[in-house]
Amino acid sequence: MRINKLSARASLLLPGLATFLLSTAAQAEYELNMPKGVTPIAHDLYGLHMLVFWICVVIGVLVFGAMAYSIIYHRKSKGYQAANFHESTTVEIVWTVIPLLILIGIAIPATATLIDLEDAKTDADMTVQVTGLQWKWKYTYIDDDVSFVSNLAQASREVMYDDPTGNENYLIDVDEPLVLPINKKIRFLIHSNDVIHAWWVPDLAVKQDAIPGFINDTWAIIEEPGTYRGKCTELCGKDHGFMPVVVEAVTQPEYEQWIAMKKAEAEAVAASATADWSMQDLLARGETVYQANCSACHGPTGAGIPGAFPAMTGSPIVIDPDPAAHIDILLNGKSGTAMAAYRDQLNDVDIAAVITYERNSLGNSVGSTVQPSAIKNAR
Repeated sequence: MRINKLSARASLLLPGLATFLLSTAAQAEYELNMPKGVTPIAHDLYGLHMLVFWICVVIGVLVFGAMAYSIIYHRKSKGYQAANFHESTTVEIVWTVIPLLILIGIAIPATATLIDLEDAKTDADMTVQVTGLQWKWKYTYIDDDVSFVSNLAQASREVMYDDPTGNENYLIDVDEPLVLPINKKIRFLIHSNDVIHAWWVPDLAVKQDAIPGFINDTWAIIEEPGTYRGKCTELCGKDHGFMPVVVEAVTQPEYEQWIAMKKAEAEAVAASATADWSMQDLLARGETVYQANCSACHGPTGAGIPGAFPAMTGSPIVIDPDPAAHIDILLNGKSGTAMAAYRDQLNDVDIAAVITYERNSLGNSVGSTVQPSAIKNAR
């Protein structure tokens, strides 16, 4: 009876298991090999990996083949007796020299690749500073004086507590990708403003820790245009899983056009910081800034996380008619807490907008605006 029940269950499970294993989606999710990548270092690492892999395969086949042959053809049932000998200088020399030659054969290309990995300072065409923040990345183009913060895409945030089905790049997409030109040597300077992060893009063969008070460097030459995704690989806090990396590799003319656009945007923001914004415009912009930068701790509705992060709704700082304390905590953060300083992350317009939004939304209704000029003066 028990056997029949087990057989019935197996008959129900096996078709489903077979469908899962044969499905394209399942196969795509379970790649067994490392990516070939799109940079010279990535190609070297892949070649080194495959060299060691096939050496291991050959060793495995020889060792287990010899074991299988001995077990099958020299078993006791065939009348074979164990040999009675002790020590063999020849055998000991052979099994010492051969592994030594194998290790030397692996060490030569491995050392060359390791030296190339550390060659970040030589002949770099451009330098990008990567700063880890809880929980986002800041990119600064040293040569072009362009800087921006890259957050988890809003599309992922909107379905985070709902059903992410249908969101193709759930948790691996951002609002502002890092745009880089192809066929240029790019030096990355990587550090952190708070805790230890790690910037990792598999297709570029770049993985480097971002450590507070210390700068690591690495480099890449991207050979093919495309979108390359990565993530933080150092446990950095409660939203560690929500700070992806997205690199857009483009041609040189496209890159120059993008840089010109970013500079124009920065000039427009600087000009708009001297204007008086309407309540409606500040609220619209402030909502976007809040969801990207504040909702992770204070919640999408401002309710906070009891015992961990305070609520925005009804907060004494937020509903105070005098916004000075509110401006100060946004600019300078709060020591000893997870409240970060946003003076170097957000511009005057964004800080003014998010403060206005927090004071007039999320269950609050102060009724007044904070203008960008007030933020500029507070700096």
